[in-house]
Amino acid sequence: MERKYSKSVITVNPDSSVYEALEKMQSNSIKRVVICENTRPLGIITERDINKFLESDKTARALDEILVKHLMEKNVVLITDKLEDDFYQCASKMDNFKIGSIIITDKNGNLSGIISRTDLVKSYANVFGGKYLVKDFMTKQLVTCRKTDRISFALDLMNQNKVSRLVVTDENGSPIGLVSTNTLLTHSDYFSKGTTRSRDYLLPLKDKVVVNDLLEENLVTINEDEDLAEAARKMIKSKISGIPVIDSNQKLVGVVSKTDVVKAFSDVVPHEKLKQKYEEIY
Repeated sequence: MERKYSKSVITVNPDSSVYEALEKMQSNSIKRVVICENTRPLGIITERDINKFLESDKTARALDEILVKHLMEKNVVLITDKLEDDFYQCASKMDNFKIGSIIITDKNGNLSGIISRTDLVKSYANVFGGKYLVKDFMTKQLVTCRKTDRISFALDLMNQNKVSRLVVTDENGSPIGLVSTNTLLTHSDYFSKGTTRSRDYLLPLKDKVVVNDLLEENLVTINEDEDLAEAARKMIKSKISGIPVIDSNQKLVGVVSKTDVVKAFSDVVPHEKLKQKYEEIY
C-alpha cells in the first residue's frame, strides 16, 4: 500500500540548539522538527514554541546557546505505522489535542514517519468536496494590521494574540496581504547573514521595516460561500497555511486555515455516518 504520510522526517537531537532547529525549519520549509535520541522520538519543537519561549525568557542567551530539550513538547501523540491510513483518527487527535502533527512509529517505538496538517488538508481536498462551505469552519475572530505598521508592532500583535499570521487590510477593511512569523523569519538578519547572535531573530533590519516592505504579491483569498475543499486545494497549491475569507463585497469576514480544515476532517466522517443511518431509517 502506498504510504500517505511523510517518511522523510526532519529531526534534531535533544542537545541541539534552537538555532539549529530553526535553520532546519527554514531550509526545509517546515514549522516543526522531531527531537530524537538515536531513532526514538522524544518530542517535537515548533516555530511557535520557540517564539513563545523567547518572549518570556529574560536571560541574555543567544539562540545557539539554548537547547531544544528545554523547550520541546514532550507529550506528543504517537501511532503505529499499521494505523497510518486512518486519517480520521489522526484528524480527531489533532483537533482534540490542538496539535499540528502525529508521529508514526514502528512496532519497536522507532521513528517511522509523520502525519502533518498538510497531509490531512491534501486528503480533504481530494475526498470531501461538496461537504462543507468555507464559512462553516472559518475563524471569525480576526487579528489585522495595516501596511504602514512597523514590523515590531506586528510581531507584538502575533505574540499577544497567540497567532502565527496577521491579515493586512486597507482603509476600507479589504485584505491586501498577509504577514506571518515565517515571513519575518525568512527576512531575518539572523538567517540571511548568519553572523549576529541577536535574540531579535524575527525582526529584520531592526525597526526600520514596515509591514508593506514584506508583503507578498498575489494575495490568495476565498469567498465565504465557496467549498472548503477548494480552500484546501488553494492552500496546498500556494504552499500556505491560511487564507483570508471575503464576502460578496470583497470585505474581510474571516480566515480559514489548515487547522480549520483538520477540524472539518474530524467532523465529516461521523456526520456522514449519522446521515447514512438517518437515510436507512427513513
